[in-house]
Amino acid sequence: MENFVHNDITFAIIVRGDFHKEGITFLTDGSDLLEMGYMSHPAGYVVIPHSHPPFPRQTFGTQEVIFLKSGRMRVDFYSDKNATVGKCELKGGDWIILLAGGHGIEFLEPSILIEVKNGPYAGNNDKIRFFPNVNEELK
Repeated sequence: MENFVHNDITFAIIVRGDFHKEGITFLTDGSDLLEMGYMSHPAGYVVIPHSHPPFPRQTFGTQEVIFLKSGRMRVDFYSDKNATVGKCELKGGDWIILLAGGHGIEFLEPSILIEVKNGPYAGNNDKIRFFPNVNEELK
């Protein structure tokens, strides 16, 4: 598991396909809009049947989880001033949760992915597209 942190802000948590840890590990903290956990249970382990009753939640912003099923992609991370602050490469089997800042993705091979983010989708109000600043923080 890797955290991408810039200026004390966690932009992303990356879980590689070969990551393993016994038990239950929550990768996000209680203040994130999405909760992401990693669980490893032995055969016979039982999760007691349950449901999730309606509970009012109010969130501001969008966070997303991407599972790259196959292929290879690069994720570029951007500051709130649209400057590049870093990048990482993912390969099939890797997961990433995008928590802060902006991001762009380039597919380096034909790829299949699954994306999960908080909704509902806000149409044209859901994204602000930008061209990275020429005066980038990292090259």
